[in-house]
Amino acid sequence: MALNSFGLIELTSIAAGFEVCDAMLKAADVRLLLSRSICSGKYIVLVCGDVGAVNASVAAGSHTGRHSLIDSFVIPNVHESIAPAISGTHKVEALEALGIIESFSVASLIEAADAAVKTAAVQLIEIRLAMALGGKAFVTMTGSVADVTSAVEAGAAVVAAKGLLTNKVVIPRPRPELLQEMI
Repeated sequence: MALNSFGLIELTSIAAGFEVCDAMLKAADVRLLLSRSICSGKYIVLVCGDVGAVNASVAAGSHTGRHSLIDSFVIPNVHESIAPAISGTHKVEALEALGIIESFSVASLIEAADAAVKTAAVQLIEIRLAMALGGKAFVTMTGSVADVTSAVEAGAAVVAAKGLLTNKVVIPRPRPELLQEMI
């Protein structure tokens, strides 16, 4: 099974989340990456597989959870740095410029992170998914000021198009102590 595409569904209901997860897994040959409740009583289901299977899985889950659906996506050819940034396994030794995009939606934030890292030569630090964040999500990244600015603008545009952008920031010369806050 190719694992180059990600699909996610974000719901307002935990009970619906379990039902949607089951429907997604029954609909197509996908691998479950994440299925859990998040802050504010929301639930997310993240799967991967080949693009056709992920499309079928997200379509089935979206139909099943249509009354609780907040947001969803399918990202074909997801950037290789997205999974390590979500799992928190990606380590950065030093900060250049620091970029942050903050969203009211987990789904739109992951889409933003993928767009950002595909736009410019930035290194994702972390994608934090709505745990102890009041249902919000954010991504942090580092690189040159020009690259971080381009990446943040591209990612923020994805979130803003859905009306879910909370904030975006580029810090040109961040203090090294900020890196400790992200570990």
